[in-house]
Amino acid sequence: MQAKGIAVARVIVITHEHDRFLGKRNLMLRRGSSYLLFDILQDLKRRGHSVRIQHGLSKTYSADIAVLHVDATTTPADYLAYARGFPFCLNVGAADISKTRISGALLSEDDAWQGPVIVKSNLNNQGIPERLLNRRSKRAGKSPPFPNLPALRPYEVHESLGELPDGIFERDDLVVEKFIPEREPDGFAARFWVFCGERERCTRYVSPNSLVKASKTIRREPVPVPDEMRERRRELGFDYGKFDFVMHEGRAILLDANKTPGRPQNLVKMFAAGASDLADGFEGLIRRGRQFVIATPPASR
Repeated sequence: MQAKGIAVARVIVITHEHDRFLGKRNLMLRRGSSYLLFDILQDLKRRGHSVRIQHGLSKTYSADIAVLHVDATTTPADYLAYARGFPFCLNVGAADISKTRISGALLSEDDAWQGPVIVKSNLNNQGIPERLLNRRSKRAGKSPPFPNLPALRPYEVHESLGELPDGIFERDDLVVEKFIPEREPDGFAARFWVFCGERERCTRYVSPNSLVKASKTIRREPVPVPDEMRERRRELGFDYGKFDFVMHEGRAILLDANKTPGRPQNLVKMFAAGASDLADGFEGLIRRGRQFVIATPPASR
């Protein structure tokens, strides 16, 4: 059986045992998801590929390609080891997306930066995914997978380094970055690059808010992907994901990298419309995975 010129594949998506990749059933008994990967998988299934959502560390099922999709800043070591048990697994190299690893705007206490700064959690999305996993783990009567999380705090913007509260740089749960959104007459802009294999879309969003979110914008336009971002993607080991960046003084600056990107409720139709192109990219990764397995001796896997 063929799917767009490629033999059908067995796909396994590895999620944390307490992740909720699929949402509750609607009135039509259909299940949706808050994750962008869901739309890609739906398209792959329409093409004939089989898809299995793997919750937790069960036995290793046979698969042509696996996707490491644990929604946490740092993938736990046991999940990383489990993912490496598959012949070919996406995003194994992107196991750590903490700000200290991915941000191109980090500042130290001794930097000479004169502009505004922003204080963020070192954890992705303020550590909210880890809190959700801990809460669900507690309900299941198990120990929290991410104990001792710091208190949740909103992003804080300050006019300069000199206005930061004392002790900020002594905390390993926080980072300080240059606050450099692209300024517009009617607001602020940021760029979001979504990619899967060699397929991609990159969009510049303008928002009235200085902290730009795709879900709260007044306009958007397609833009090219700078070479600096492609190089950072290679360095960070991403096969699939989303990068948030800005152009500052002629350079592309990465602000956030997400290996489990979501799909905002008010943009679900737009994201679903682009899923077919990203699914083409996923099929390209399937081809690459099969070539890797054929070319790699068993002892080296």
